[in-house]
Amino acid sequence: MARARRSNDWGFPRWRDYDGAGKAPEAQRLCDRVGCSKPGNCPAPKAPNRPERWWFCEEHAAEYNRGWDYFAALTEEEAAAQEAEEQSGQRNYERARHWAWGEGDGSRTRAELDALKYLDLPPDADEAAIKAAHRRLAKENHPDLNPGDEEAAKRFQAAQAAYEILRSAAERRAEKQKA
Repeated sequence: MARARRSNDWGFPRWRDYDGAGKAPEAQRLCDRVGCSKPGNCPAPKAPNRPERWWFCEEHAAEYNRGWDYFAALTEEEAAAQEAEEQSGQRNYERARHWAWGEGDGSRTRAELDALKYLDLPPDADEAAIKAAHRRLAKENHPDLNPGDEEAAKRFQAAQAAYEILRSAAERRAEKQKA
């Protein structure tokens, strides 16, 4: 009869794997090229402007990219329009700076745009227009001219806050230009 031995997996933490099973192997994507058994970690588009992807190893991704033709899946008219747009320089990457979903030219922050909106000014207003709009709102809503009017006091404070936001932003821009 064999003598009983003390095991190494008593107590906490366990020093061995549970049930003798090791770590489960991670699933690995293989290269989509027929006959290749290397890992496929380089995505390549199946067609232009589509989400479907091939997954190639580095060697086959390079081979695929050498023969890639963006215009192959487009109709003749679409390819001509795309090429004309690229050649003419109509593709303006500057407008992508603010992703075309905000107002203005992208040089002002959201807080500045909100302050300009409160002052009834366009997004590209200059400092003189900002100062004039602030003065107008301050005169209309000043607590000394409207005693006891809580709404006028709130509008006056909001106008002050909007002006302060725009003034501090202008000062930051001036400091940045000096540096």
